[in-house]
Amino acid sequence: MNLPLTPETQRRANASEQVERAASGEFTHSTLQVGTMASGQPITLPLLVAKGRAEGPVLWLNGAVHGDEINGILAISDFMAGLDCNNLAGTVVATPISNPTALDARRKRVPQDDQDLDQSFPGSDAGMLAQLLAHAVFDGIRQSADVVVNFHTMNPLFSSMPYAVYKDAGDGAPGESDILGAVSQFSPFVACRMSVTSASELPGNNAGALDYQCLKLGKLAFMIELGAGSQQQPDCIRSGVDGLQRLAGHLGMISANATKPGPIRRVTRRTHVFGHQGGFFRQHAAAGTTLPAGQPLGLIQDVAGNILETITFSQDVQVIGIRNDPVVHSGDRVGFVGLEWDDWHGQ
Repeated sequence: MNLPLTPETQRRANASEQVERAASGEFTHSTLQVGTMASGQPITLPLLVAKGRAEGPVLWLNGAVHGDEINGILAISDFMAGLDCNNLAGTVVATPISNPTALDARRKRVPQDDQDLDQSFPGSDAGMLAQLLAHAVFDGIRQSADVVVNFHTMNPLFSSMPYAVYKDAGDGAPGESDILGAVSQFSPFVACRMSVTSASELPGNNAGALDYQCLKLGKLAFMIELGAGSQQQPDCIRSGVDGLQRLAGHLGMISANATKPGPIRRVTRRTHVFGHQGGFFRQHAAAGTTLPAGQPLGLIQDVAGNILETITFSQDVQVIGIRNDPVVHSGDRVGFVGLEWDDWHGQ
């Protein structure tokens, strides 16, 4: 069912206005107008709203902030399709495709300006397309949301198990225990605590991430990474749906799951792993495992089979992600590992 708005009114209505106008007990599917292409084709974001009959929090789900990250879109779609608005307390809002031109182009970044959308928040209503897209999503979240889940996947060249990332946003942000209590509903392999200024992260404006900007506003927010990009992975999608159902129960929006989540492996220091030699990377470890000290993450060999480099660590590490594509050049990433961790058991 569409929102009861005329096309012209709907074109002008921002996300929070559309959420406010949605009828209680109904599911609506509309769009947010962001701009136009040179051809005149509109640039729009799909907006899904499931509004319950009872009062409750607003849970906002965002997907495809990178256009090649697919599993989150499908997890959001499946979760929203399974909601019963008559038995829902509060509202679930979703922007499942927040980077539509990148999705259509099968690219990570916004093709029109080559910007990383998840380094562009809070955005601007008078900037490049990445800023316009970020503004369209963030303005609605700023006005309406209580809890935000931003779905990602790992690079398409890598494999990983579902895991979580949450940011250290300083004073005024929700506490770590509250964040981990929500994160634990997804039973992630690890939950990585990230500083946006950490030298171990990739270059760029990490403070422009959606979840970090939400935390700075005092909203509970985190990232869920659902496997690898540019493909659908049914197990990862199911993991996302199950986590959303448990999270909604945790927030009191639907009947709570009787099964309580277990402890979380909290990673407090992590790093990308780079190859020094070009050649062919051969995996010796698997994502979602603990790699003992001295055991190889993998080898880099030349075309004749000669070993050019063996990648090991002087300590045990958590293998968060590992490269599947064997073709590597000097400086390419071959892994992503946790270096320091503990087990969080809740309050």
